[in-house]
Amino acid sequence: MSYQKLEIWLLAKRLTAEIHDITLRKLPKHEMYEEGSQIRRSIKSVRANIVEGYGRRRYKKDFIRFLTYAQASCDETMDHLHIFHETGSLADRELFETVQEHIDELGRKLNRFLQSVERDHNSLRETESQYGGDLSENRGSSIEDQVSSIEDRVSSIQHPASDEETSH
Repeated sequence: MSYQKLEIWLLAKRLTAEIHDITLRKLPKHEMYEEGSQIRRSIKSVRANIVEGYGRRRYKKDFIRFLTYAQASCDETMDHLHIFHETGSLADRELFETVQEHIDELGRKLNRFLQSVERDHNSLRETESQYGGDLSENRGSSIEDQVSSIEDRVSSIQHPASDEETSH
């Protein structure tokens, strides 16, 4: 399993390209270096923190910390989008609403993935202490299987009646 197969990373990847294009083609030139730069950095931070958290998935606290950073950067990205809309820099309402929906979807899925990791993921240290032995021969596969299992469960979750409660 690779981080490149995580649905949350794939969504962040798509949004990175989408926001990059918007900031270079749809905004006034003066925004390209100010707010445009900020929103590009915040969405790239979402993506990078998913990758870094996945790279530290053997350690539950690290995994959770980087997923939390990704969630915070997703919130920041949404705020920058709202600034564009409120200031009139992004006058295309339909485009604003589409991107807003994509960011909101990413935020919801990040939140569900984070909750699942908090609830179900065992770090290597926890697993070793829980079973009282050295599990070095199973280190790679057991954690990989856990992440894959968490992803499968998160992907199968239907949207709750009120996404407002689980939204970032």
